[in-house]
Amino acid sequence: MQDCKKFGICGGCQYLDQPYEHQLENKKADVLDLLRARNISTGEFQGIVGSDRIYAYRNKMEYTFGDETKGGEMTLGMHRIRQFMSVVTIDECLLVDQDFNRVTSFTLEFFREREYPKYNKKTHQGFQRNLIIRKGERSGELLVNIVTTSDGNLDRAAYIDGLLALDLKSAIVGILHTINDSAADFVYSDRIETLYGRDYYMEEISGLKFKVSAFSFFQTNVPAVEKLYSTAMSFIDGLQGATVFDLYSGTGTIAQIAARQAKIAYGIELVPEAVEAATANARLNGLDNCRFLAGDVFEVLDAIEDKPDVIILDPPRSGVHPKALVKILNYRVKQIIYISCNPKSMAENLETMQGYGYKVEKLILFDNFPHTRHVEAAAGLRLE
Repeated sequence: MQDCKKFGICGGCQYLDQPYEHQLENKKADVLDLLRARNISTGEFQGIVGSDRIYAYRNKMEYTFGDETKGGEMTLGMHRIRQFMSVVTIDECLLVDQDFNRVTSFTLEFFREREYPKYNKKTHQGFQRNLIIRKGERSGELLVNIVTTSDGNLDRAAYIDGLLALDLKSAIVGILHTINDSAADFVYSDRIETLYGRDYYMEEISGLKFKVSAFSFFQTNVPAVEKLYSTAMSFIDGLQGATVFDLYSGTGTIAQIAARQAKIAYGIELVPEAVEAATANARLNGLDNCRFLAGDVFEVLDAIEDKPDVIILDPPRSGVHPKALVKILNYRVKQIIYISCNPKSMAENLETMQGYGYKVEKLILFDNFPHTRHVEAAAGLRLE
């Protein structure tokens, strides 16, 4: 175990003080307890797969500007546990590459020196709001995105020069400036400008290439998610000639993996930008048998004339909406793969699926987020 000076203050880690083997056992027990409480059969339970890297595994971090005490020195990092208005500087995080920490330290010092006014969540006044750093695990490319309001003038040249002068292992391929004047406390883009380089980085998963833009959803731990996807696909009894529905498809990673064997793969995703990215990435990978549609799953399913042979579900943390789930189950496909980042909503959905005659044949857990309470799961279900 490694020590972190901010553990117990920063809300990023919950289990950093536990041996890794204990973390895995606890997560496994928690998931099984949730399933047993709903009388869900786990079929062939294959245990939990640990992450090859338990430190420096995150490829994205979103930091917030603020202060630790009201009116105190500017900070840049994460919200303090149970004190949302307090922000703790995080520039020695163990979950990210050291390049993230170097960029964060430089950025904080840059804004402190120039005495830019930090954004105030209550008055909605101020300038700097967030720093987002993303990295290509396989490409070693860094994308830096500074988020401010329009109420100020960023010294662009100095910020660019300072970042590019840092001693980093990875290469900064893009520096972006996002303007966010929304009163809501999340990163929103009123407009985004490319200050240097390009507005995306390259990544590779399972031999497929992906252009990942500033606000595209992408898996946080690439080597771990490769294992998850590979195992989930192995639960399917042959994709050759199949019509596959990848629902809640994000940037289309799973659909493209399936499309290498399937006749056609459809992806449905609510976020239009993610659908645009998925379509572009399919072209990049030479896959002309992928079709990506934007919109709510419940509504968009009616627009597809083909009927699925296999359905893959990878819903958000809230799970599949009950109305959408019933429509999905009424296809009566023989095989469904359910991938989850939230065991609680997964258990709720599996209970409904069990009532429609689907049985979990195989279940496996993946610890893609060491030292946190999060765990991923993949279940293979078959219609009895």
